[in-house]
Amino acid sequence: MKRIERQKYLDELISLKENGMIKVITGMRRSGKSYLLFEIFSSYLESDGVDANHIIKIDLEDYKNKSLRNPDNIYEYIENRIVDNDTYYIFLDEVQMLDDFVDVLNGLLKKQNVDVYVTGSNARFLSKDVITEFRGRGFELRIYPLSFSEYMSAYQGSMQSGINEYMLYGGLPQILSHKTDEHKAHFLKSLFAETYIKDIKERYNIKKDDDLEELIDIVASGIGTLTNPNKLSNTFKSEKKSVISYDTIKDYIEYLCDSFLVEKSARYDVKGKKYINSPYKYYFMDLGLRNARLNFRQFEKTHLMENLIYNELRIRGYNVDVGVIHAVTRDNERKQQRSNYEIDFICNAGSKRYYIQSAYRMETDDKIKQEKSSLLKVDDSFKKIIVVGEEMPITRDNNGITIMNIYDFLLKSNSLEL
Repeated sequence: MKRIERQKYLDELISLKENGMIKVITGMRRSGKSYLLFEIFSSYLESDGVDANHIIKIDLEDYKNKSLRNPDNIYEYIENRIVDNDTYYIFLDEVQMLDDFVDVLNGLLKKQNVDVYVTGSNARFLSKDVITEFRGRGFELRIYPLSFSEYMSAYQGSMQSGINEYMLYGGLPQILSHKTDEHKAHFLKSLFAETYIKDIKERYNIKKDDDLEELIDIVASGIGTLTNPNKLSNTFKSEKKSVISYDTIKDYIEYLCDSFLVEKSARYDVKGKKYINSPYKYYFMDLGLRNARLNFRQFEKTHLMENLIYNELRIRGYNVDVGVIHAVTRDNERKQQRSNYEIDFICNAGSKRYYIQSAYRMETDDKIKQEKSSLLKVDDSFKKIIVVGEEMPITRDNNGITIMNIYDFLLKSNSLEL
């Protein structure tokens, strides 16, 4: 398989080099954190003149390094490798497997000639605690599965077949090494059951796992739909004939988010300029895992494309909310009525903001009018975009609404500026 450079993340690591902080690389398991650090960044350092002996790599998930999960053992091991005053680069993979890892990292921070990088696969256990513990001396770099652009750099086939496979099997790097549909499906199903679910059950000591399994199925089936723990609890009662408490559902959803399997997008009142606490939308960080969880039975391109757009925006570093606009309209009898209009995504980064609608098809005038209606209710000057699933040139109407196809959106890094 062709090497995928993941230049965006490499550039960020280079910019953070030797800044006196712990670099915490987080993201879901098998998203490429280890490869980024141990192969891509390590190769860069050596090409930049760093002696290989000054790059100390420890994979704490590897059984042969089991003894190094003990804090005293790993600290002694690292100290024995440091034999001069030149800078040493310490790479610790899956650091959450190291006992008392915060104390170890704090100790390494006190050394003048070390630059420390760690990876971890759980937000609650790692990034939230570590960043708080280091009080400004830890920097989190979030890594996602392959973007479509990265995926296509190694994919052998057309854009159309590429996006179909990407929406079906997702962007975990290893998926590109599997040649048949059967192998890809087996890989994803096994990974979900034996790695992600097992990790959650063990980490949070979940004994009765039927409810967790059912909840994952419900969330996977409802990507892009508004929901909350109360609604999910009612679904259990009506469809699953099971009673599960609000608090339990809330905890389980947090576990899924903390494992980077799922992200929550809050609703934002555009005109009122405030967040609406509930309900939320949930999106899977890898579509292949979502589809595998449902045995590839639900392949609705409208919902999958919405999830795909969300993921791309997050990969590009945007904060992404669901937009809501409350408006007063008149019915056919000229009577006033309150209406709510939804904008799929409001994405922000610094002073930049974009309003984005996902529309797999806009084949009729009524459909075009429907997709534009919520954007036309926004009375500010930020850019408004509709992303469609069919090939077509980029256009802009008299109201300033840009319409672009999904390929331009995904493959052109500056697509939001076009």
